[in-house]
Amino acid sequence: MNTKPLNILYEDTHILVCVKSHGIATQSRKLGSPDMVSLLKNHIAHSNHSKGEPYLAVIHRLDQPVSGILVFAKTPFAAKELNRQLTSHSFGKYYRALVDKMPPAESGTLENYMVKDRKTNISQICTPDTPGAKLARLHYETVQKGQGIFHLGRSFFHLNTSPIELNIHLDTGRHHQIRVQLAALGCPILGDSKYNPQPVENGTWQTTCLCAYRLDFHHPKTQKPLHFELEQDDC
Repeated sequence: MNTKPLNILYEDTHILVCVKSHGIATQSRKLGSPDMVSLLKNHIAHSNHSKGEPYLAVIHRLDQPVSGILVFAKTPFAAKELNRQLTSHSFGKYYRALVDKMPPAESGTLENYMVKDRKTNISQICTPDTPGAKLARLHYETVQKGQGIFHLGRSFFHLNTSPIELNIHLDTGRHHQIRVQLAALGCPILGDSKYNPQPVENGTWQTTCLCAYRLDFHHPKTQKPLHFELEQDDC
């Protein structure tokens, strides 16, 4: 069971914005396995002294090994409005990633078609005519030294070169999208045991260096612009 305290950035009667830690699922089907939904429902029930199960809707997800900011809806109205913003690309979803190789250009747009294998839970680049193919698009730029958000521990001392930090803005939200597209570019994310073939010290990674560090959207009720951003070491 996850014993770390919840990191809630904002909460009112309509929404809850929080930080998901590495290693915990957004929502899990495994009985007895802690996830953000169950932890937050417990938090809401305790705060409201409610005996029944509170309403909480998942608006977007982060992969289990990825950390960062998530927003949940606490009412059906908020869920409908936030999903409208998500599908109309009104959400600003920004990530930071550490990769082990400099991209061919300091900034650029990656546009690929991707397909998910449900049996292996792995996605890959494919041709547009592949059954189940979906368009994936993101924008990236290299982060200047001294402006990064990651704190590098001993787990990366074996690397021959200094990791490169990228700032990423998602246009689409495909399964494992950032991880797959950066790996296909030849710049896999450090710590990504599914898509990074780089051999690692002691055979294991400590963390996947991908963090949803910034989230922009409008409040579903007031339509006020909301901006949330993490600082160094919050990821």
